Parts: sequence; structure tokens; C-alpha cells
Amino acid sequence: MRLFVAVLPPAGALQELADAVAPVRGLPGAERLRWTGAEGRHLTLAFLGEVPEERLPALEAALAGVAGLHPAHRLRLAGAGHFGDRVLWAGVEGQARALRRLAEAVGAATADVAGAAGAFDFHPHLTLARAGSSRGHRRADRRPAGSRAGLDDLARALDGYRGPEWAAAELHLMKSELDGGFAHYGAVRSWPLADRG
Repeated sequence: MRLFVAVLPPAGALQELADAVAPVRGLPGAERLRWTGAEGRHLTLAFLGEVPEERLPALEAALAGVAGLHPAHRLRLAGAGHFGDRVLWAGVEGQARALRRLAEAVGAATADVAGAAGAFDFHPHLTLARAGSSRGHRRADRRPAGSRAGLDDLARALDGYRGPEWAAAELHLMKSELDGGFAHYGAVRSWPLADRG
């Protein structure tokens, strides 16, 4: 199974984000991007890659241990940015340090399973869109979204966005399945984060 560990924003926060993103999807060049649907909008803490099913019990035990040690925390989706000319994302505000500590603990607990796949510089974000194929016509009066300048324009359009605050209260082990070049996500197992009290 192709697995990753994530925090999932609640449906209400995702709907407000979708409402804010809708007009941006109509901007010049946005049609060149592959936009994520609601099921693909999550905060990835660690990417594990292919994990044999016989390793699941040890992995689940490690993640349960992490969840029991880290408290729930308050977050909001806010602002936007991009990674180079490939990915447009929504940012995260609130108790982002707690989210970072959770990601570090997940990375440490899953290192023997993930190996190099899990080693990445954690930057709290929710992927909105990825650059698609460069096919199609380009017009001189617009900057393609699959370029740094094009993604700058789209990120700028969302710069003032501040979604509702919500509680990050669960840790999710997720699976990713490819179907016709598109990824579909589903929860394998979830654990509540520790109570603050």
C-alpha cells in the first residue's frame, strides 16, 4: 500500500476554502492546473511510500504512541503560496508549531518504515493544484499558470484568505491509490490526539 500520514481539516473549513478558491480557478492560466478535490485536501505530515501489509501493525502501534503524546491544537487555512512552478498551496496559521512538532514525531516514529521517502523538510500547507501538462496554446497577453509568474498571480489572489479556526484533533494514516493517473485517498486508521487537560 502507498501510505502517508496526515491531519484532515473538517468539511466546513474545506468548503470555505473551496468557496474562496472558486473565483481563482477562473483566472487566466488556472485551467492549466490540475486542481485537487475535497478528498485530496489534507495536511501531509509524512510520506511513507509503499508499505508491505505485514508492517502495518508496527506502523499503527508507532502512530498510536505519537498521537497519545501530542495534544490537539487549533489551526486555520490562510494565505497561499507555491513551490517553484509546480504546486499552488494554501498556508496554515494558528498553532503551527504544534503541527510541526507532530510532524517531526511522526517522521521519527515511521523512519524505519519510510526510510528516505519520509525525509522531507516539513512546510505546513494544503495542496490546491499542481501544474498539469504544458500542452495547449499560449497567448502573449497571459502568463501560464505552470510558471513561477503564473503561480505568483494565483497565490496573490488568495493572499488575504483567512479561513475559520478548527481543532486538529486526529492523526490519520492514509492510503493513496492511482486510477488513470489520478490519486484517490482513503483513511486506513485514525487516532485521537491527546486531550489538553
